[in-house]
Amino acid sequence: MPLLRIQTNININDESKKSLLQQSSKLAASELGKPESYVMVVIESSQPMLFGGTDAPLAYLELKSIGLPENKTSALSKSLCQLMQEQLHIPKDRVYIEFANADGSMWGWNGGTF
Repeated sequence: MPLLRIQTNININDESKKSLLQQSSKLAASELGKPESYVMVVIESSQPMLFGGTDAPLAYLELKSIGLPENKTSALSKSLCQLMQEQLHIPKDRVYIEFANADGSMWGWNGGTF
């Protein structure tokens, strides 16, 4: 049920994508207290993007989850920005993150909803 979408303007090779997918999945599960078996991560690299009038390396992340508490978004922002800096060398001030709490009835899975 947690979905983390990572969009960036940098090119990420296959090996780095695999590593980022795995680390992002573990981080989301751990920070949200959810089983990793429910976490989905999507990476969209080499996207035409501009931030602050420049195309220097940047990332836009979306994290959606059922029951995403507002009191966890600050810690999540810190962890996700750190991950972008470590894995993709994107400065923390070049990362935007959108957090969204989803109602279980609005999240479909396995032919039903949560």
